[in-house]
Amino acid sequence: MTETPTSWNGPRGEAALADVHRSIRLGATPWQRFLAFLGPGYMVAVGYMDPGNWATSLAGGSKFGYALLFVALLSNLMAIVLQSLSARLAIASGRDLAQACRDGLPRWTNIPLWLAAEIAIIATDIAEVIGTAIGLNLLFGIPLEIGVVITALDVFLILWLQRRGFRRLEAFVIALLGVIALSFLSQILLADPDWGGVLRGFAPTTEIVTNPDMLYLALGILGATVMPHNLYLHSAIVQTRAWGDSLPEKREALRFATIDSTVALMFALTINASILILAATFHHAGQTEVQDLSDAHRLIGPLLGAGVAPVLFAVALLACGLNSTVTATLAGQAVMEGFLHLRLAPWMRRLITRALAIVPAAGVTILYGTEGMGELLILTQVVLSLQLSFAVIPLVAFTTSRKRMGALVAPAWVGALAWIVAAAIVVLNVKLLIDFL
Repeated sequence: MTETPTSWNGPRGEAALADVHRSIRLGATPWQRFLAFLGPGYMVAVGYMDPGNWATSLAGGSKFGYALLFVALLSNLMAIVLQSLSARLAIASGRDLAQACRDGLPRWTNIPLWLAAEIAIIATDIAEVIGTAIGLNLLFGIPLEIGVVITALDVFLILWLQRRGFRRLEAFVIALLGVIALSFLSQILLADPDWGGVLRGFAPTTEIVTNPDMLYLALGILGATVMPHNLYLHSAIVQTRAWGDSLPEKREALRFATIDSTVALMFALTINASILILAATFHHAGQTEVQDLSDAHRLIGPLLGAGVAPVLFAVALLACGLNSTVTATLAGQAVMEGFLHLRLAPWMRRLITRALAIVPAAGVTILYGTEGMGELLILTQVVLSLQLSFAVIPLVAFTTSRKRMGALVAPAWVGALAWIVAAAIVVLNVKLLIDFL
């Protein structure tokens, strides 16, 4: 028997991402069903290695060596907990996080929470615009100003992929993730880092909290790793799988979805750690202020002693920008439909979001060049970190409530861990604001 949650405000509305909802059928055997669930985790993992993450990791590694590897690890563990709760919310309630906020919180909170989510998506999009424009510049010599405008054309790529089916969209994302992984694996082999120092970097140090500069970059890494829009995205796209309505079928779906996201996020940790380790190469060479992607591209060849290294760096950056474009678009669609019941054509939604990102990116590029773009990238990640509490606290509150989740309520130990994560995020953000002011 299924325990039915009853405390939501009114009946469940239209399904999340209705055009692809339950569109992927499960197989007859457990193995086939498990394979059918592979995909959403990797689309979520894209957000954990986007161009904004590059800027904060480059700045952190070049300034502090391997010391911030612990932050990357801690952020990733937080992400694993929170993304598993996103999947749990979707499978137990049939709602994505935006719909759950609309149905489970007072009405007056809808607009503020929607605005917070939109700010996070715009910040993410600014990072993608800058990263893609720099990637085009490094690979093809396209001026940054033109590259920023070209990024608006990605709407046609996304529309074409969506029309090919959601599985094709996932395959495109995973293929680009493979390109990124091969690029970084090659660069790490060329860098030949101090592996003892790398292992020590994964150990905690109090300096992360006591040093304001290190804390600022640590929060940037946190904002780039545990991203607000990913919590909305995951709870929407996991519902593309057509699991059944019985409790055993939901438990199986939750188990497979959790495995998918956990493995994918460990892959993301590998990429993020690779960026920090490469940036530590700059630190050990005396280049301690590298936060500009173009500077990193220029320096990496001589430091690694290989002419192919800058090309690999640029290819991985462009792949990250393209991948993040796909996932931010889907997250924006889920957020707008979930909070406001407002449906826009995908191309219109994408152009509006991209226009809001292009204006500040183009302005900074024209006025300050690549140096200003690097600073803007880091700022976007800190903005994401500050927005994170507005997504995390409702998510944890919903998934730890038996009235809302029924039999699939989060176990007590998971709930306790999730509240610790939420509290840590709030405390770190308060400290960041105090230091900033």
